[in-house]
Amino acid sequence: MVKEKQNTAVLIFVPEITPRITFILEFIFQTILGIEVSYTSDSGEFVLSGLPKINYSQNNISSGLFLKAHTILFEKGIARQDLVEVNYQEQRLFFPSSEDSFLPFDPFACSFYLLTRYEEYLPGPKDEHERFPDSENILVRQGLNHTPIVDRMAYWIADKLSEEFPVFKVAQRTFRFQTTIDIDNAWAYKNKNIGIWMGAAFKTVLCGHWKELTNRVAVRFGLKKDPYDTYDSILETYKGCPDRLQFFILLGDRNTYDKNISYKNKVFRQLIVNLSAVCKVGIHPSYASNTYPGMMKTETERLEEIIQKPVTQSRQHFLKLKFPETYHTILNSGITDDYTMGFAGLVGFRAGTCTAFPFFDLSSNQRTELMIHPFQVMDVALKNYMCMSPKKAWQVIEEIMLEVKKVKGTFIGLWHNESLSDSGSWQGWQKVFEQMTETGLKLEHE
Repeated sequence: MVKEKQNTAVLIFVPEITPRITFILEFIFQTILGIEVSYTSDSGEFVLSGLPKINYSQNNISSGLFLKAHTILFEKGIARQDLVEVNYQEQRLFFPSSEDSFLPFDPFACSFYLLTRYEEYLPGPKDEHERFPDSENILVRQGLNHTPIVDRMAYWIADKLSEEFPVFKVAQRTFRFQTTIDIDNAWAYKNKNIGIWMGAAFKTVLCGHWKELTNRVAVRFGLKKDPYDTYDSILETYKGCPDRLQFFILLGDRNTYDKNISYKNKVFRQLIVNLSAVCKVGIHPSYASNTYPGMMKTETERLEEIIQKPVTQSRQHFLKLKFPETYHTILNSGITDDYTMGFAGLVGFRAGTCTAFPFFDLSSNQRTELMIHPFQVMDVALKNYMCMSPKKAWQVIEEIMLEVKKVKGTFIGLWHNESLSDSGSWQGWQKVFEQMTETGLKLEHE
């Protein structure tokens, strides 16, 4: 979030002002640096201007800072790019520029490639859920996934401009902290359809899981609290700052990967109403909605009917994200803000940034109105995929949070109500959640 605006503006000379050019330059200069940006394709106007300025073209006209432009921002189609490595500030970047450029790589091309998730449009391997594998991400392969490299590149550009034009000043933005909770299963045992409950109980008997059967029966008859019923604890943790908390609720029809309580259940509906009265609530589109796009709109309308408010925020169940189809479905469902952008099995910056950005649709070569809010850490990734202990997980979360703090971005964590049960395999994770919250709120006020 930009705290204050400065009067400084920057002028960019480009031979052609394309949708890709305006998208990435406005994100870097206006969104991150808080500076107005203007463009010209008139070299004479550029040379005469007294503004801080960058010549982004193929030819150095000896005025302003020169950066030899990569062709990607002037293209209209999607093609596999030759990612030649460039080392700068101990970072392995790509898209080399030239010796007379003010940086040895093209930060605008790099940022565009990362933000648009260009590589995810290309043919390639998929994981068991038809997702783009974390291991294939260029940032993971370059060892950059723990760094908000796009935000860093913006500040490197600002530093170079300040050296050349002392009048150039960036606006000061502030670190922000936000926690999101996905409700895949509102309760472990209670409020379940009797047929589903009996089937699950029978399965535990067949498997000899007697302790689970005992807990299941005790919860069913009100003798013990349901382990997934962590809502009071979550709300208490965020008492006084409910604007830092947001829930995403699964309301899809029951199937293999969508197993929440029915949206018709009165107790579940009341829970949703109670949560929406305190903090923001968004839709958690079902796994099945990726196969049947019309389901997302139906599920969104279910949530709107329950809370009697418009629903404009979403996060995909299982983080299923296919470019550009999933975002098309989201836009067609009336959603304006999506929180799916993050790694399923790792931590860090899937798109290279900790700043919300608009979805640029490469298939139409146009910026859209959908805002993407990237998250950096997820409980399931830390415990199940990275096999971390609570102690190690907290160390990693803190490291990522401090990286976000350095560039004054927004830290977003993804948790589940069930991971905060502080029981079973999640023993000790509630403390991690509390440490994250305490530190995040503290960093906001430093």
